[in-house]
Amino acid sequence: MKDVAKLAGVSLGTVSKVINGIPVGESYRTRVQAAAKSLGYTVNSYARGLKTNRTNCVALVLPSLRHPFFASLADETIACLRERGKRCILMITNFDAAVERQSFVMVRQNKADGVIALTYSPDIEEEFDLPIVTIDRRFAPGLPCVSSDNYRGGQIAAQKLLELGCRRPLLFQISSDIPGEPHKRGAGFLDECAARGVDCASLVLRDSETEAGFYRYIDEHTAGAHADFDGVFCTSDWLAVRVRSHLETRGVRVPEDVQIIGYDGVVNYATKQYDCSTIVQPVAEMARTAVELLLSEERRAAGTDIRLPVRYAGCGTTKD
Repeated sequence: MKDVAKLAGVSLGTVSKVINGIPVGESYRTRVQAAAKSLGYTVNSYARGLKTNRTNCVALVLPSLRHPFFASLADETIACLRERGKRCILMITNFDAAVERQSFVMVRQNKADGVIALTYSPDIEEEFDLPIVTIDRRFAPGLPCVSSDNYRGGQIAAQKLLELGCRRPLLFQISSDIPGEPHKRGAGFLDECAARGVDCASLVLRDSETEAGFYRYIDEHTAGAHADFDGVFCTSDWLAVRVRSHLETRGVRVPEDVQIIGYDGVVNYATKQYDCSTIVQPVAEMARTAVELLLSEERRAAGTDIRLPVRYAGCGTTKD
C-alpha cells in the first residue's frame, strides 16, 4: 500500500479508503486504481481477515452433490453469497458424522464468518461456535433453520392423489435417524388421508436401508399387472422415479394403473422438466433466506424457524 501511495502521489489513508470502497475524490480514486494496476497490487483477504476478524467467506456444508436437490441448493447458495460480495468454502461430508466434524475444524482454520449447513450430525452445536444457519434440521434453540413446508407438502400430495381418483393410497418414506423437517412429509400425507376418511398403507425405511424394501412391498402387493394400491406418495423424487421403474417392470402402468407423486421438484438436466409429478421445494428462496439469516445479526439472534411454501407440479406420473 505504501508503494501504491508513493506512485499515486497520495497518502496511505487515501489508498486505504479506495481499496475499502470509502468515497474519495474521483481524481484520487483514479490515480490509486491506476497505480495499483501498474504495480500488480491486490488485497490479501486472509491478511485483512486477521486484522478485522472477518474474511467475507462463508462455509456451505452439504452431505453430497450427487443428489440433484443438494446440487441445486449449492448452486443457489453460492450465487446468493456472490451477490453479497461473499466467497464460499464448499464442504462435502458424504453423510459421515466424523467427516462433518472435521469439516467444521477446517472452517475454523479458514476463519469463515459463518456456516450454512445441511447436516446429519446430532451434536453440531457442540462442534461449532461460529454463526450458523441450518437447512431442514434444527439442532438447538439458538440455531435458525430454513426449510420448505414439508408437512403442508404431504397434505397437498394426498389432496391431489385423491382428487385424481385414487382410493387406495400408499406412502413410501425414507426416514433419517436424525429427526428433521423432512420427516413431516409422511405425517402430512397420512393426516390428510385420515381427515378425508381414506385408509392409507405406508412403509417407512431408514436411510441406512436400501430401497429394495419398497420393491419387495410392490412385489408382494401386485398380482400380474394389478396392484393393491392405485396411488403412491414417495417422499423424494429420487425414490419416485425408481418406484415407477419397478412398477413398470411388473407390467403396472403409470399413471393409468398407479399414480405417483414425489417430493423435491428436481429438474432433469437433459430435458429441463421434472422427472415425475412432484411437490416442488422453493430452492432459490431457501438459499436466499439462509444467506439473509446468516448475515443478519438481529434475525440470527432470534433463532427463527422459517418454513417456505411449496407447490404441486404435474409431470407424467399422475393423470392430470
